[in-house]
Amino acid sequence: MLGIITGIIEQGLIFGIVALGINISYRILNFPDLSVDGTFPLGAAVTSALILLGVNPWICLLASFFAGVLAGALTGVLNVHLRIKDLLSGILMMTALYSVNYRVVGAPNKFLMGETTIFTTAGRFLPASFLPYAPLLVILLITIVAKLVLDWYLRTKSGFLLKSVGDNEGLVVALAQNPGKIKIIGLAIANGLVALAGSVNCQRIVQFDISSGVGTMVMGLAAVIIGTTVLKKLSFFNLTTKVIIGMIIYKACITIAIASGLQSSDMNFIITVLFVVTLVSNDMLAGRRKERA
Repeated sequence: MLGIITGIIEQGLIFGIVALGINISYRILNFPDLSVDGTFPLGAAVTSALILLGVNPWICLLASFFAGVLAGALTGVLNVHLRIKDLLSGILMMTALYSVNYRVVGAPNKFLMGETTIFTTAGRFLPASFLPYAPLLVILLITIVAKLVLDWYLRTKSGFLLKSVGDNEGLVVALAQNPGKIKIIGLAIANGLVALAGSVNCQRIVQFDISSGVGTMVMGLAAVIIGTTVLKKLSFFNLTTKVIIGMIIYKACITIAIASGLQSSDMNFIITVLFVVTLVSNDMLAGRRKERA
């Protein structure tokens, strides 16, 4: 039982970083960014390729993040400068990244068994009694750092402009700022976080899989909605914390569904049903709040 709970928290924290990125594109920018289905395996692809070349696994995290930043920025360029619709921009980038990921690794999947990862290096600095929890501690550290840095950024002038683009683009223009540029920055950060999560996940499961990004957008959206709905009244949690907790709840629901007798091959069906239930529940709660008002 303890192993199951630890696994849920680990996966919840890893994909919580994904949810942080999707929160930017979905809630802040109001941008349906499907390119995240490509940037998640992009982070894994870059990490796999570099680790096999002997690069320090911690540097692989940064490399994966910046690879995601580049991909996100290109999605923004397609939308802002080439006037391609937001949904289509994400689809085009996701499609292109499938080929890029394959080219980076040279195969649809790659195993990293026996290679040095952030988890094997961290184990060298922990007491023997903490070794069973080394992966959880490392993942928790990375997630907290990502969350705190994002919280800090959103409090800066650039972060304020980013939050304004989705809600009131006219305000950004009135401040003599280019909303298109801000949107590109937001998408770059969002996809950078998603790619970072892909890198962490790749090193945790010691494997790259080119199809690992399938359903990433739906999963992240579900976590964002769950976190902001279930924890709505808990004002002592800020938005990024709620999003991460929402992903842990989401992963727990998936684990319970599989434990109840469903097969792992039913995963996509479970994700779809859970997402639909989340959306409907969110709409119902929103309707009740309007009636009370």
